[in-house]
Amino acid sequence: QVQLVASGGGLVQAGGSLKLSCVASGDDFSNYGAGWFRQAPGKEREFVASVSWSGGNQHYADSVKGRFAASRDDAKNTVYLQMDDLKPEDTAIYVCAAGVGPGPLGGFRYDYYSQGTQVTVSS
Repeated sequence: QVQLVASGGGLVQAGGSLKLSCVASGDDFSNYGAGWFRQAPGKEREFVASVSWSGGNQHYADSVKGRFAASRDDAKNTVYLQMDDLKPEDTAIYVCAAGVGPGPLGGFRYDYYSQGTQVTVSS
């Protein structure tokens, strides 16, 4: 099993940047694919980005391509989501996730989720 703790959210103006972190504990995190999801008020949770075991492959939702970058540092058991050129529509609660099996969302089936971290982008 893996336990995940996400952090780094906050309030930022449109066009600004934030970097989210997700620290894993428990099982060997290098065996897991990792992903980021978000949920805005009144909307369903949506896939944002994923990064493979090696960190060599990433997938992104169309809405964030070119603005967000997912990465990982397995020596620190940490996954990151660098968010640039933020827009008000990026406002949501963000969670990280981990899984080992194949799935339709960024290539993985996610078994573990973190608590959320709030990102608010003002116009």
